[in-house]
Amino acid sequence: MGSFLKTSILIAALAVTGACRNNDVTRNVDDGRSAATVPTQNAGDNRVAKEVFGYLPVASNQRSEAIGGYARGCQAGAVQLPETGPTWQAMRLSRNRNWAQPVTVDYVQDLSRFAARLPGWEGLYVGDMSQPRGGPMLTGHTSHQSGLDMDIWMLQPDRLNLSRQEREDLSSISMRRERGAFTNSRWTEEHMRLLREAASDPRTARIFVFPGAKVAMCNWETGDRSWLNKIRPWWGHYYHFHVRLNCPAGDRACEDQAPPPPGDGCADAQGWVDRILNPPPPDPNATPSPGRGPLTMARLPAQCLSVANSN
Repeated sequence: MGSFLKTSILIAALAVTGACRNNDVTRNVDDGRSAATVPTQNAGDNRVAKEVFGYLPVASNQRSEAIGGYARGCQAGAVQLPETGPTWQAMRLSRNRNWAQPVTVDYVQDLSRFAARLPGWEGLYVGDMSQPRGGPMLTGHTSHQSGLDMDIWMLQPDRLNLSRQEREDLSSISMRRERGAFTNSRWTEEHMRLLREAASDPRTARIFVFPGAKVAMCNWETGDRSWLNKIRPWWGHYYHFHVRLNCPAGDRACEDQAPPPPGDGCADAQGWVDRILNPPPPDPNATPSPGRGPLTMARLPAQCLSVANSN
């Protein structure tokens, strides 16, 4: 790949704006990584993985497969969400992150058709999915590596004929108040109905939103509460919500994360809100976790090397 093309892709990747205002870092027990051990047979390959996967412009010519975990993996045979459809538009096209596994593309289209039936919604604005071959990104997310994650903008579309430039310039809208402890006046019942539909889909593993949104949904739901289990509070996620899908059947190299704890999770979400409003004092005995540095090819599943090298 020529140096000019590499530079152009890097500049596009650095244009991080409203589609994902947080780094989407996954760090704790609800972080999306399973307890399974990822095979690392690329011993000695100390290339920084994001420098390998971040410049690959198209999908690999392989059978579609999600490989590894959401925050340490890659994807083979990805498909591209069309830039515009009857009920969706992909945003920030310069990032080239509208690639995913076939199940993810189908899911986005299904959810967008539901959204188009909501009052005031024409469908969905779809933010980052994955890179053409997944893997670590040059900027932004730590997850979104195996083609099973997607960001859905909180901004309800009133038209679906945005130009490429408009998709770069338009930003989503924040739903949070009091640092995410509460929702603001832009939060509507339609947002909750959309999230309920997304969480009720059996393909969904979990959905990340800011804590105040989870509490709002807990207070809103008066019927079946089972879907609330998949709605998980996490930092950021007030300009978009992040949907994570289960591993597709037959993808033996794909790693599901542990399921959410039993119950609706509402007490846990309220605990997040309480800590936002009344932060506990810092632990004077806390030991900072040592940084591990950027993810290298040696720490990715062995199959990711063939994905990166495939035609």
